[in-house]
Amino acid sequence: MTDLQPRHPDESAVQMTELILPQHTNALGTCFGGQILSWIDIAAGICSGRHARCTAVTVAFDDVHFVTPIRLGDVVTIRARITLVGRSSMEVWVDVQRGRYDGVTEHANTAYVTFVAVDANRKPREVPALILDNEPDRQRHREALERRAIRLARANHP
Repeated sequence: MTDLQPRHPDESAVQMTELILPQHTNALGTCFGGQILSWIDIAAGICSGRHARCTAVTVAFDDVHFVTPIRLGDVVTIRARITLVGRSSMEVWVDVQRGRYDGVTEHANTAYVTFVAVDANRKPREVPALILDNEPDRQRHREALERRAIRLARANHP
C-alpha cells in the first residue's frame, strides 16, 4: 500500500549545484538553454519523486524564463520545490541562480514543471497531499492553482 500521509514541501525540496564547463557552452561562452532545461528536469524529477515516494515522469514544462545569461565558469544553483499536487500530478517550481566565486549571485531562470507519479506498470498513481503551514507555501500554492487552470484551459482548447 502506498503511503499517502500529507507531506510538507520541505521534505522533497532539492538543491543542486553545477559548474559551467566548456562542454556546457555555445560559441559565445554561454550555457546552452537545453543544458539548463535538462538540469531543471532532473531537479524537478527528484523533487516530485521524493514527494510521491515513487518514480515520477515529466508531463509538461511551462513558463520557462531565461532572464540572465549563464557563462563559462559560473556556478549554478538549482532549487526545486513542490507547489501543487493533484490526484497523481505534481507541479514543481524550479529556480536557477547564476553565481560567481566572488559571492555575487543573480536570478537566471524560473520554470514550472508538471510530473505524474507512476506505479510499476507505468500507470498514474495517487500522491500525498501537501502540508501548507506557512504563508510563502500557501502563496505558491494559490499561484500554482491559477497556472493549473490556465494549463487545463489550453489543453481543452488547442
